[in-house]
Amino acid sequence: MAKQNKAIGIDLGTCNSCVAVYQQKRVHIIENEAGSKTTPSMVAFTSAERLIGEAAKNQFMLNPQNTVFDIKRLIGRRFKDDTVQRDLGLWPFRVVRGKKKKPMVEVEFKGFTRKFSAEEISCMILWKLKKTSETFLKAKVRDAVITVPAYFSDAQRQATRDAATIAGLNVLQIMNEPIAAAIAYGLDNKSNSSSQAKFILVFDLGGGTFDISLLSIKKNVFKVVATDGDSHLGGSDFDNNLVDYCSQKFKQKYNGDISRNPRALRRLLTACERAKKCLSSAMETVIELESLSEDKDFRITITRTQFEELNMELFQKCIKSVDKCLAGAKVLRSEVEDVVLVGGSTRIPKLRQMIQRFFRGKELCNAINPDEAVAYGAAVQAAVLIGHRIDLTVMDVTPLSLGIDVEGDLMDVVVPKNTSIPTRKEVLYTTSLDNQAIINISVFQGERAHVEDNYYLGEFTLSGIPAAPRGEVSIAVCFEIDGSGILKVSAEHKNTGVRSEIVVNSEDVGGLSKEEMERALIDAERFEVEDEEIKKITVKRLDFEKYSYKMRERVRQEKLKGLMDMDEIENIEKYVKEAIEWAEGHDDAECEKLDEKMQELKTICNALVWTSCTDSDDSQGSHSDKEESEVES
Repeated sequence: MAKQNKAIGIDLGTCNSCVAVYQQKRVHIIENEAGSKTTPSMVAFTSAERLIGEAAKNQFMLNPQNTVFDIKRLIGRRFKDDTVQRDLGLWPFRVVRGKKKKPMVEVEFKGFTRKFSAEEISCMILWKLKKTSETFLKAKVRDAVITVPAYFSDAQRQATRDAATIAGLNVLQIMNEPIAAAIAYGLDNKSNSSSQAKFILVFDLGGGTFDISLLSIKKNVFKVVATDGDSHLGGSDFDNNLVDYCSQKFKQKYNGDISRNPRALRRLLTACERAKKCLSSAMETVIELESLSEDKDFRITITRTQFEELNMELFQKCIKSVDKCLAGAKVLRSEVEDVVLVGGSTRIPKLRQMIQRFFRGKELCNAINPDEAVAYGAAVQAAVLIGHRIDLTVMDVTPLSLGIDVEGDLMDVVVPKNTSIPTRKEVLYTTSLDNQAIINISVFQGERAHVEDNYYLGEFTLSGIPAAPRGEVSIAVCFEIDGSGILKVSAEHKNTGVRSEIVVNSEDVGGLSKEEMERALIDAERFEVEDEEIKKITVKRLDFEKYSYKMRERVRQEKLKGLMDMDEIENIEKYVKEAIEWAEGHDDAECEKLDEKMQELKTICNALVWTSCTDSDDSQGSHSDKEESEVES
């Protein structure tokens, strides 16, 4: 591939992911090998290979325990987190506690039990998107802007960056999804050249996360004013509520429990997801599954009203976040000019109705594709960062408050939520003990009063403090956040200049250690080599099967003509039949064996003397030889 300066934008979604690139002054949403612009965020492990995206989804029903999805709900979290514990019973695959109390996915792969971190699974999805873009661009891709929910913690952002690094990507920026969607909206909306600022609200509800962002747009300057949301709320929760409802109905009817049957649960979940989508356009739908569990059939009619009642609490939670976001920014509903809907779950009619009612009948913006908008904006930002001249400026904010642990295990906020970045904040503290020579400073992120309820980001020690009574020593604690969202915290004794600092990294927040990262990189390279080998074997097997069937048809044609020795015909027919049976029974054959069998078959078939009696027959024979040559090539 030719070397070109290319940078892609990736929307790494909970259920589906999307990749885009900016070239020739427009954004291209890149299709995968199946011709789809979105790729399922799924990875499957079998006895022979690893499957990603469409291939993983297609075999899901047969292999639910080893097919991993919703990994975005695990990345950057700890095993004991309430959200992780709640989800454990919903997944057919196994999640266990690993090192540093982080969740690990346990699967059977090539006859062995393997454990993968959320970063490693995410890496596999990112690798697939990277390869898809390289096929489209016919060039190697290294640089990328990757989007995350605005309400992702620093730990989740750092873990996403680690996943991209393992996948061989240089992360130009970790970008908030609503900002990316706002860029897609803004570049499509010509009124943004106006010198007067306007407020837009991006309502982003995807498969697993929910974000609200209020932005001010003026002359293509996108400034985030306030954010809110929930990093564990989305379409998957609506599906799960419907699954619970159907499971209860099944239990009432048959007195049977399907919660311990992974295959039945997966079939039911797929049917419920399909029903949810159907109810966006129909008033009712039927969920019908033959032999769901213990040979018992299940059939139920679900109305749109029932679906809305099952999820009303979650819908109301979304609206409360909108209200909270506007209140925090001190912006009235009437001041919001456009409400931009992003994410597949915004297609739910009741939710749209509730949003519209909240904004007193305002028409909702449907100008951008909710599935592609985030990748679109990320691709534009990626182009800007590698030097493309696009009239665009993005100004972000901190999604959550940042602070330190003080007496009483309370979190003292240094950088409040919705502070514009880059930023630098300094606060003075004093010692809590007489003659205190050492201070341990623990950094946290979140909105709760007690540190134990917030995200731990790391800690460091300031030593060499001169002896003095409690409260007389001044320690300046400074928080600095750069444009990429990287946090540096320092502490300095003002009188002596004694100083210490920490740059928050993924290992501090429970991410991969240096050793784990190195191992993951080695595994990623090995998987890439294995995938290429499997692809090569698959192509050879298909060529062998195609040639075998082609020869069988040629033999049949010669048999019908009756101009060739029947013993020779039957002999070749026998070898062709054996070749076809061998191919069907040896899916695991290696390249060398396939080459050997192909050569054997060609040697035998080349002994076939094709009929050539007339000029017309000569012409037909040439055409046949051409077809055979094409098959062999």
